[in-house]
Amino acid sequence: MKHWIMATAILASALSAPVRGDEVAISKITLRAADGGEVPAEVATPAGKGPFPPVLFIHAKRGYEGDERAHIRELAAQGFLVVAPDWQSGRFIERWPSAHDPATEMDVEAGLDYLKSLPNACRQPVGIVGLSRGPYYAIRLATRRGADIAAIVSYYGHMQNPNAPEPDQLFRVAPEVMQLTTPILYLIGEQDFELRRINGGRAFYALWERGVPVEYQVYPMARRAFDFRPDQTPEEKIATRHARERAKAWLIRWMKLTPSMQCGNG
Repeated sequence: MKHWIMATAILASALSAPVRGDEVAISKITLRAADGGEVPAEVATPAGKGPFPPVLFIHAKRGYEGDERAHIRELAAQGFLVVAPDWQSGRFIERWPSAHDPATEMDVEAGLDYLKSLPNACRQPVGIVGLSRGPYYAIRLATRRGADIAAIVSYYGHMQNPNAPEPDQLFRVAPEVMQLTTPILYLIGEQDFELRRINGGRAFYALWERGVPVEYQVYPMARRAFDFRPDQTPEEKIATRHARERAKAWLIRWMKLTPSMQCGNG
């Protein structure tokens, strides 16, 4: 299967004029995946001329909606150039799919390739920010294209193939965890799903044992999807702010950016 995933082609076209805020412009584009499928995506661009440090945003299986757009806007306000491919709607996948569709990995990779091609992106490995199912795409991508990826930020991420049988879900992490060399920051609420916490914890120990830079942040009193819940508690709102700052610091560190967000490699 790798031959067609690795051969991802890019075709981007503007669908609408950028919607400009005080600091950030968001544009809608269409990418072309390796199998010819169309991939809706959004680009969040910071204010200024750039070049900007590039970040690939991979959404959760709930879909790409207003909360995700707000998140990429926050990343761009921090100084990152963000590309967010929608790996669901272009393939008419309903929200909350249980199974993982390997074909959608082409859509995510199309986003990576497009991000690296942008003239206002730093010429360096990119950072990845993923939510829930998103980090599974991230570790899959990083094991194949590690030289293109500097760091991963995982919000309560899947560390096991959703299609794996029950014993693997309960007692093992994804094989990619044992191959991964990309630094990864894992963020999760104390009251998230037990299985998610267990798999994330196993991944932390497996990565640390192999010497891979990894940190595991648990937020007390924070529930599932603590950072965009409509009924956030005061503690979850603080956890969200803390997580955003931790994510920024992690990306700056491993993308080798200056404190003023200048490129790490020219």
